[in-house]
Amino acid sequence: MSKHTLFDKVWDIHTIKELPTGQTQLFVGVNYLHEITTPQAFAMMRERNWKLAFPQRNFATIDHVNPTNERMRPFKDTTAETIISALEKNAKDFGITIFGLESENNGIVHVIGPELGITQPGMIITCGDSHTSTHGAFGSLAFGIGTSQIFDVLATQCIAMKKLKVRKIEIYGKLAKGVYAKDIALATIRKLGANGGNGYAYEYAGETISQMNMEERMTLCNMSIEGGAIIGYVNPDEKTFEYIKGRKYAPKEKKFERAIKYWKSICSDSNAKYDDIVKIDCAIIEPTITWGTNPSQCIGISENIPELKKLPENMRADAKDALEYMGLRSGMKMKRMKIDVAFIGSCTNGRISDLREAASILKGRKIANGVRALAVPGSYKIKMQAEKEDLDKIFISAGFEWRDQGCSMCLAINPDKLKERQICASSSNRNFKGRQGSPIGRTILMSPAMVAIAAIKGELSDVRDFYD
Repeated sequence: MSKHTLFDKVWDIHTIKELPTGQTQLFVGVNYLHEITTPQAFAMMRERNWKLAFPQRNFATIDHVNPTNERMRPFKDTTAETIISALEKNAKDFGITIFGLESENNGIVHVIGPELGITQPGMIITCGDSHTSTHGAFGSLAFGIGTSQIFDVLATQCIAMKKLKVRKIEIYGKLAKGVYAKDIALATIRKLGANGGNGYAYEYAGETISQMNMEERMTLCNMSIEGGAIIGYVNPDEKTFEYIKGRKYAPKEKKFERAIKYWKSICSDSNAKYDDIVKIDCAIIEPTITWGTNPSQCIGISENIPELKKLPENMRADAKDALEYMGLRSGMKMKRMKIDVAFIGSCTNGRISDLREAASILKGRKIANGVRALAVPGSYKIKMQAEKEDLDKIFISAGFEWRDQGCSMCLAINPDKLKERQICASSSNRNFKGRQGSPIGRTILMSPAMVAIAAIKGELSDVRDFYD
């Protein structure tokens, strides 16, 4: 059983009581809401004529269903309009701060929370979205929850959870040029498996993590859920404090100084005990892409797809099914495989550093004939910053569609969808069957830089060749 880790400390601080079910009742510092997973929870509140326990600790945004190429209301998609209008009404009726589509603070929930300084170290954070783990980059315990749990939090500002085991993932070594946090995330999932993190919290540590900026840490924590972990987190440090300082909802002046003392106190002790420790050498990681239908089915761009007979027996059936769906063969290389669509965006890789890196590759170049390419900022503020730096002009000149903020083609419950059997080079987080809007569409995950070079070449390529 873990002891003296950040997880244990934050868990204990927020514990209200132990329940007969074996679960712990925890107080939730911040609950994020978006339009997709909340209607039933609010309906349950209305049925009981209940008010929110702590409306000031709940923040809502619109991000999933909204179109990214038009803002005129009402939307042509009547379902999207209905869902968005419902959240707007619920936020107003229950006294919740909402960052609507007209707000300068609007954007993907896991982008704007940190951007506004709402997400802070030492918190319990919840949201009805699996990628809530993103917020763990700040040293918080951030849980993706279901509709019934959203109701619990709205009504009581508490949640019942079973305590997790803690796995420390020590990441060390210097990253090669063209290798990013996204590649580390995929390599980690490949090593530990899509279900390897079941029942665990992942604590990311090591010299490579210390050198990462906050946006890179968010990318890594974001994909913890793809490896089966419930949450992922990084101990807060000076980079964390500097990122938060001065943001809209961050503590001010003396309160900020007091907050730093608390944030430092919840870091894992040097003698902390873990349930498991895994070490990953980043020096051997190369630009990584997925070949299958879950993120653990991935390889370095120079590698061949694994031979089925060489895989563990319990993995062969899933691998065979994935290859058939993707139209690939075991043992083949994926480099030079043609693509139809390139997507840069999502809560994983839709931040300003992602757009800058992709734009540095696209500058002065054109995407290949027949490729459709979308660049979708994660928030309005990111969009404005990108446009201030003329990144939008680079994307447009290269042949990309420059869009408004939103989830876009990640989950594709909006107009941004794949068609039929299209293959998409995507900077998003999931490559499940039908994930990007077409029941037979195919998704290949990679870093934004790899998406950019694939768009230019019209085929899967090694971004290191560009740098060379």
